[in-house]
Amino acid sequence: MPLLNNDDALKELLALSYRVSTEKNTTKLLEDILCSAKALTHADGGTIYSITPNQELKFETLINDSLGLYMGGTSEKPIPFNHIPIYIQGEVNKNALVALAAATQQPIIIEDAYQACSHDMSGARAMDQKTGYRTKSVLTVPMQNHEGEINGVLQLINAQHQGEVVPFNQQEIDLVLSMTSLAAVALTNKQLINEMEVLFESLAKVIARAIDEKSPYTGGHCRRVPELTMMLAEAVNKAQYGPLADFELTEPEKNALNVAGWLHDCGKIATPEYVMDKATKLQTIFDRIEFVDAKLEIYAQQRELQALKYPELNIDLPSELQQLAEDRAFLQTTNLGGEFLPNESVERIQQLAEKYHITINGIAQSVFTDDELQCLQIQRGTLTAAERTIINHHIDVTVMMLDSLPFPKHLKNVPEYACGHHEKMDGSGYPKGLTKEQMSPPARMMAIADIFEALTASDRPYKPGKSLKECLKIMGFMAKDSHIDADLFNIFIKEKVYLEYAKKFVPNIANEEIDESEIPAYVSPNK
Repeated sequence: MPLLNNDDALKELLALSYRVSTEKNTTKLLEDILCSAKALTHADGGTIYSITPNQELKFETLINDSLGLYMGGTSEKPIPFNHIPIYIQGEVNKNALVALAAATQQPIIIEDAYQACSHDMSGARAMDQKTGYRTKSVLTVPMQNHEGEINGVLQLINAQHQGEVVPFNQQEIDLVLSMTSLAAVALTNKQLINEMEVLFESLAKVIARAIDEKSPYTGGHCRRVPELTMMLAEAVNKAQYGPLADFELTEPEKNALNVAGWLHDCGKIATPEYVMDKATKLQTIFDRIEFVDAKLEIYAQQRELQALKYPELNIDLPSELQQLAEDRAFLQTTNLGGEFLPNESVERIQQLAEKYHITINGIAQSVFTDDELQCLQIQRGTLTAAERTIINHHIDVTVMMLDSLPFPKHLKNVPEYACGHHEKMDGSGYPKGLTKEQMSPPARMMAIADIFEALTASDRPYKPGKSLKECLKIMGFMAKDSHIDADLFNIFIKEKVYLEYAKKFVPNIANEEIDESEIPAYVSPNK
């Protein structure tokens, strides 16, 4: 058989080198290796296998020109064969050439499968009986990388010359060995990259879970936000209308956005639990409403003593105690926090502080300390301004943490995506006061996801979860006021991302009747 043309062989090897360095799909890469080896050796058929964690050979691509077979790879036709074990009960599986080649890390060359005595070819002959094929020359090569590890096996069948089946010659064998070595190194590099990406994403999830575990009241937040963000991202990719009709996230950008979702609150790892978990306005290590209530009980007892000791004061004790009971109930309710405390209630608390005094060690004092008074007068939620600053600082820590990480090129946007969920489109957000034009669409998506998750969540210490209608109304006004991206909000509603999320995470509100035409700022793209 004439030797291969060196120029053709070099071109094929160079072409393969380029493909193995650029191809991101491992399945496609393995198929390319097989096709190149077939072309170089003029083989009639061939199969390429990968190695599973269980030390089995998995069929990746199978091609046979004479039988018209093309399975696996990019053919979308599954290969109906079981994995081949390399070892059986601790012993090398000598019943399959590919298993023997993988175990011994040595190529196996067969000139005629029906004349070979040194190897068990019963499997090949049995297959021939089923297909009517005639296996003759066989070349089985383990794919061994630079560290001596096997990450695949290539098998070629029936080298051909002028229509005749011939043995594989030494030049062909040397070329295939060089090719598989090159391919094995490329596969190893890709596997390392994939493993590093899996490791990085897993670490991001570990941090998120640690934060959720740190606070029982925000458990699941760091898991739900990335899921909702990706739901919205998929909806934006599908939407062929509005200002974002031409926008589409690539797979690497989707991966970066997913990682960003898991890391968006990583700075909360430095936030004190007593602030994160503050369920009521007076809570510290305990709820001080009990302390305030105890002081009011002392006040009641002191008034009762005064009424007995100084009858000339004409104290209307029943009336006073009735009013005290009403004031105590008011303080209990106020302590729970809420969306908004009216100015009249703030003033009433101030009046109560001036009205109710007790005497301890001869010193008259208000039943409220200055800090208790300040806490009770909080008008939104349960946090004071100082505590709100501590909570808001988590995003500064997030920025610091993510900016310090040497993200690879395809993840370089993770900090920008993750750190934008508290920014507002009009520039009034934090930490950087960015406007819509200064933020990427993925960062703006994450802001919507973070807000909607927080509104629907029922595991917050300071509020119950809201109804779907309430959540969409609030977000509609936020879009109207340029706090969230109105274009993305339209897609969020039009593609019913809110409903997809609710069905999965808050099914108790998913069945609500929603009239989308009543949502503030929402404009149906069909109108």
